[in-house]
Amino acid sequence: MKFSIAALCIAAGSAQAFVAPNVSEMRGDSTVMWGTQVKRNPNFGKLQGGYLFPEIGRRRTAYLEANPDMADRIISLGIGDTTMPIPEHILGGLEGAVSKLGVKETYSGYGAEQGMGALRSKIAEKLYGNLIEDSEVFVSDGAKCDIMRLQIMFGYDVVSAVQDPSYPVYVDTSVMQGQTGLFKEGDKQFDGIVYMPCNPDNGFFPDLSELPRADIVYFCSPNNPTGVAATKEQLTELVKICNERGSILVFDAAYAPFIRSEGVPKSIFEIEGAKTCAIEVNSFSKYAGFTGVRLGWTVIPHELKWADGSSVHADFNRVMTTGFNGASNIVQGGGMACLDDEGLGEINSLIDYYLENANILRTTFTELGYNVHGGTDAPYIFIDLNGKSSWDQFNSFLEECQVVTIPGAGFGPGGEGFLRLSAFAPRESIEEACCKIQ
Repeated sequence: MKFSIAALCIAAGSAQAFVAPNVSEMRGDSTVMWGTQVKRNPNFGKLQGGYLFPEIGRRRTAYLEANPDMADRIISLGIGDTTMPIPEHILGGLEGAVSKLGVKETYSGYGAEQGMGALRSKIAEKLYGNLIEDSEVFVSDGAKCDIMRLQIMFGYDVVSAVQDPSYPVYVDTSVMQGQTGLFKEGDKQFDGIVYMPCNPDNGFFPDLSELPRADIVYFCSPNNPTGVAATKEQLTELVKICNERGSILVFDAAYAPFIRSEGVPKSIFEIEGAKTCAIEVNSFSKYAGFTGVRLGWTVIPHELKWADGSSVHADFNRVMTTGFNGASNIVQGGGMACLDDEGLGEINSLIDYYLENANILRTTFTELGYNVHGGTDAPYIFIDLNGKSSWDQFNSFLEECQVVTIPGAGFGPGGEGFLRLSAFAPRESIEEACCKIQ
């Protein structure tokens, strides 16, 4: 007993060494408060304002607080969230996977971090025509999450290039990783990032030969926000330059199923030479209404190597097995159903519905005299405002028409002067919004 009491006393005394001193005692000020002694990651201090979509939500909320009677009149043509329900066959895949968890003989716990073998094989076969190997597919909870995982693998000592305008995640994750310098108010760009101008003058495809080399090149086609899909000739040039410069191309193909134009590639691996320079990220979000279900994948070829000859695939596998326990068994069951013939037919019907919405938006704004881009191989329409501020036009449509859009400035300096419209709203909302704006 004496030993135990003594040990407790010693332990109690030792514990005091780990208690942070009381700030008010240190300063003699009972009103001063502060937190831990852990320094904030300085890279988060570089980020500009809020992420685009929360800022839009904040402005919408402020408008409704000032105009509560307008709450049921707001129509959103903004964030690219799907609105149509999950189709019957695909929903059956989710329901079947749930049922299996309730039976001892079919119950499953942890799965492979890389995804179910059957789903990886089906992705390689049905979506890539076996241009890739199933072992090169990493199933995940979405393309956005995988972009962050890729950034963890790339680390801080790389230079990234992004389309301008582009999906904000490429830039913001680069900043968080410490790859950039400070934000420059003059040109609205981060020091240390290569911005690749994409605008009507160059057909929304950058002149890569005139741009500095980057280690990592982010390229989205069909593009968010412009809605423009790159041609085979353009992607061939992109792959050629990345191989010549020893760059890694991160190809975001999340909107590939919207491509309807003949000869436009749906995957970067349709391009010769891509396996030695490219990674592809993709997602079921827009394919099958899985924005809230969460299922995606990343393809990393075995041929892709770092400068020292080691495997990029092996390192990403380490990221996945260390920081991820695999996509939900239930969700992967839904993914399997997506790639059945019935599921692919349902996906095509959904895509056709949203593309018709896009056509309505294109037609309306063209008739109003705007120059309109996108909307044929993508669910996004990019409207040229002829020099008007994109945030000003956003406010005008919100306050005068109760229609929420996306200001192009939120996608980078190259997006200023444009608005992005999303075709993911229900048909009746699309038609009503067009009537209000007209």
